[in-house]
Amino acid sequence: MIDRITSFVIGTGVGFLVILAPFCCIVLWILRKNKRRGSSTRTKVPSLPDARCRLFSLEEIKIATHSFNKELILGVGGFGTVYKGLVDEDTMTVAIKRLNPDSRQGVREFMTEINMLSQLRHGHLVSLIGYCKEKGEMILVYDYMANGTLRDHLYDSQNDPLPWKQRLDICIGAARGLNYLHAGLKNPIIHRDVKTTNILLDLKWVAKVADFGLSKTGRDNTAVSTMVKGTWGYLDPEYARRQKLTEKSDVYSFGVVLFEVLCGRKALDVKLEEEQWNLANWARKCIARGTLGEIIDPYLQGKIAPECFKIYVEVAEACVRDQGIQRPSMNDVMEKLGFAMVLQENANAANEKINPTGEYTYSGVLSVGVSVTDTTCPTANRDVYSEDMKEWDSGTESSTSRL
Repeated sequence: MIDRITSFVIGTGVGFLVILAPFCCIVLWILRKNKRRGSSTRTKVPSLPDARCRLFSLEEIKIATHSFNKELILGVGGFGTVYKGLVDEDTMTVAIKRLNPDSRQGVREFMTEINMLSQLRHGHLVSLIGYCKEKGEMILVYDYMANGTLRDHLYDSQNDPLPWKQRLDICIGAARGLNYLHAGLKNPIIHRDVKTTNILLDLKWVAKVADFGLSKTGRDNTAVSTMVKGTWGYLDPEYARRQKLTEKSDVYSFGVVLFEVLCGRKALDVKLEEEQWNLANWARKCIARGTLGEIIDPYLQGKIAPECFKIYVEVAEACVRDQGIQRPSMNDVMEKLGFAMVLQENANAANEKINPTGEYTYSGVLSVGVSVTDTTCPTANRDVYSEDMKEWDSGTESSTSRL
């Protein structure tokens, strides 16, 4: 009797194991698959480079900035604070960007900037020296740009205004940097936040494009992004409306920069009359009316050769056209600005012989503005930017200046 019971128990147990085994295998297979899927999801966030740039310890950063001394602050923004620092036993001056943990520039954007800049080397792109990611801190270390941002020398500043040729040379340098991103790489990079505060100037006044936290690799020709990013006043209205990103969005933003350089005023200024809030739109209207010469930076009056002015305005206006397909490439922009510089230099040489004051008369400038509009700006009287912004804003949450 006992043997029969024992045999029954053993047989039942073996049968149960035989039935249970396939289920265990299925469960293990599902768990392994989910683990691999989770690992794949995590790798979508860019990993930090191993050897392409230097890894600083938090202690090194504190020594370089005297424990983030307020007297060393170079600038403060929504992303955080930039400090002037000294590394390598005080032999190298650097700019140290300490990201605000509460800002929208999170881990992904921090890593994006590191990975992009650690691989890019160009004379008109800011160089990333290293980074620090320790104890919740996210810190980037750059070459120090002794002359600050382009904006620092255009308005709302105690700095002396820049002469026209220097402004034009800075624009050409920035255009070269952007053209390298668009056309000089296997996979094009769209900066997505081109503005005067992201064009830095070194000790020799060489322009360098900076801040790649919002940048995107490759063209967005098929997918529509639900997250529009950029800065109000510089934001391409077509990108905001259709939410499809291309290099021409950078071209639009650069066109706004060109008008800022020419007019010496903000890209967006709500303190002015409503018609003048948006600089790009206001400049196009002035071109249509033949009054662009009236809103040029007063310091530049009589300093720009009419031939140079014509080409420069044509380029700036073309950059901010309504549709991206109508805008030039950054390569075209770069070449035409270079041509404008040649015209300015030739005019300066000729003008010195006939006009001791060195100033230009603008009797023909306004007619130049009208002809530019007639051929390239058929919708300049329509407030395209405002209409697009209203259309886009109606379906999105309110935002700060940088999206």
